[in-house]
Amino acid sequence: MGRRRAPELYRAPFPLYALQVDPSAGLLIAAGGGGAAKTGIKNGVHFLQLEQINGRLSASLLHSHDTETRATMNLALAGDILAAGQDAQCQLLRFRVHKQKDNKAEKAGSKEQGLRQRKGATPEEKKSGAETHPEGGELKVENLQAVQTNFGSDPLQKVVCFNHDNTLLATGGTDGFVRVWKVPSLEKVLEFKAHEGDIEDLALGPDGKLVTVGWDLKASVWQKDQLLMQLHWQENGPTFSNTPYRYQACRFGQVPDQPSGLRLFTVQIPHKRLRQPPPCYLTAWDGSSFLPLRTKPCGNEVISCLSVSESGTFLGLGTVTGSVAIYIAFSLQGVFLCGCCSCYVSGLLL
Repeated sequence: MGRRRAPELYRAPFPLYALQVDPSAGLLIAAGGGGAAKTGIKNGVHFLQLEQINGRLSASLLHSHDTETRATMNLALAGDILAAGQDAQCQLLRFRVHKQKDNKAEKAGSKEQGLRQRKGATPEEKKSGAETHPEGGELKVENLQAVQTNFGSDPLQKVVCFNHDNTLLATGGTDGFVRVWKVPSLEKVLEFKAHEGDIEDLALGPDGKLVTVGWDLKASVWQKDQLLMQLHWQENGPTFSNTPYRYQACRFGQVPDQPSGLRLFTVQIPHKRLRQPPPCYLTAWDGSSFLPLRTKPCGNEVISCLSVSESGTFLGLGTVTGSVAIYIAFSLQGVFLCGCCSCYVSGLLL
């Protein structure tokens, strides 16, 4: 008898490229699309309300924001502002949830029936999920500033990140440059060459330090545009003679029960795809000295993304094959592996 399939939380009408969870508002924000190609696949950002109903996570579509010909490839969240990477530009969006009064009968009916379409929805809207919202609330989205953040022969923004107080955001992409912008004006305040080739990920620390990882196999720590040090994850870990690894992702996380404590987490993957792939690795670093604390293998499926829960307790890993895994941040011990989006979201809400 095969493994029981986990219940589906949400199915987007477009290819998904980015997810963000807003625990304070109980929102799941999903984005993607078909790009500028005239394939009939729309581009959009979906805002979903998350609820626990009878012990099970449920998602109801609040709003579908049309991004016209631009697919959103990466997202960062700062309060009610989203930074969306769309081709070679960054678009700032502001969203607000407006509550509506409902009587108890309507609320009970909503819980019993699960996902609900708004009254009067057309068949096309029902099919695509556009402009739907659960009874009792609606969400509105406003386009703010937009700016080109990447340049070169094939420009593409690959990552965006806010600083700790949401006054700045940093972007990186295919041209290897880091650019830092004021929020919400998107006035550029810093620009420097960080890597030869693509910047795969970046993370801003609360002390102003910036960590970048790139296609050139390097992970670097910066203070503004000054290089402080390079990270060396194999210093106290595994060594390989014939298998080059590169850094795929980096994230800062709080140390539970230590208000001023900070950890950096990175993922290392084989630089080249091999017929018999070696394992990927997860490394925890001291957030002040940037020395490696511990490194653990995290499976042979290639890791594509890394997230840290708001409490700093859990790490979430996503793979190129669509599976997800949850690890304990302190020990890097794996606690859950699944191919289900809802399990990943649940772990990051803890």
